[in-house]
Amino acid sequence: MKFRTKYGVLLFAMMFLAVCTYAQKLESEFLYKITLDLEKPLDVGKSPYGTRIAYAIKGGTFEGPQIKGKVKPVGEDWLLKVDDLTNKLDVRLILETDDAELIACSYTGIVHNKLDKTTYWRITPTFQTASKKYDWLNYIVAVGTGSIVGGKVSYEVFLIK
Repeated sequence: MKFRTKYGVLLFAMMFLAVCTYAQKLESEFLYKITLDLEKPLDVGKSPYGTRIAYAIKGGTFEGPQIKGKVKPVGEDWLLKVDDLTNKLDVRLILETDDAELIACSYTGIVHNKLDKTTYWRITPTFQTASKKYDWLNYIVAVGTGSIVGGKVSYEVFLIK
């Protein structure tokens, strides 16, 4: 019995090391930069979940190596102010490419203002389109980093390979 246990543990350790060594490294590729024009906020008020603030999207632009266009004036950013440092994002918008294709984009994310005065602002956008040219967007994972630039919300979005 000792023989089996000893070699079973050894075999498990070897398999575990093989799996850990094979773990893939995530790579990304720049997809686009987007800038959003937002209406003045509508403060819905404090609920048990936090303070809900809605920002209607007035428009904007986006541009990257494979895709560019404008943001249609529809959709909203339903920000949830969790506490004095943290906001959760829930956004829906429509992208119109420069060749007149429509792409629905939605993302959730987090904006966390750290005590060291830096901000962790990340989103995870997903896309839906009937466009044959941009069909590949339906099947990707993307992430983005956000900031305020010139009074507008701006994101750099990356495709995860």
